[in-house]
Amino acid sequence: MHTIETRIRDFVRDTFPSEDHDDLAAEQSLFDAGILDSIGVLSLVTWLESEFEIIVDDDDVIPENIDGIGPLIRYVNRKRAEAGLPE
Repeated sequence: MHTIETRIRDFVRDTFPSEDHDDLAAEQSLFDAGILDSIGVLSLVTWLESEFEIIVDDDDVIPENIDGIGPLIRYVNRKRAEAGLPE
């Protein structure tokens, strides 16, 4: 089974082409790296909801939750825990 981090990294790499994927640190900003933009956020949110069986509230779409691999992992873990789903 793939970890949440692996699944997120695979999605980002496959969906948002960039040369920076291999060197992408967990806390690096996806926006600053030029990987994610406002249109990409829509794809990301749709995928998160489908892949991890969570609901991404509009108020949750903030940099603290989605701007980096680390923030995305923490956000998904928190939302899954709130929903009573396993990690």
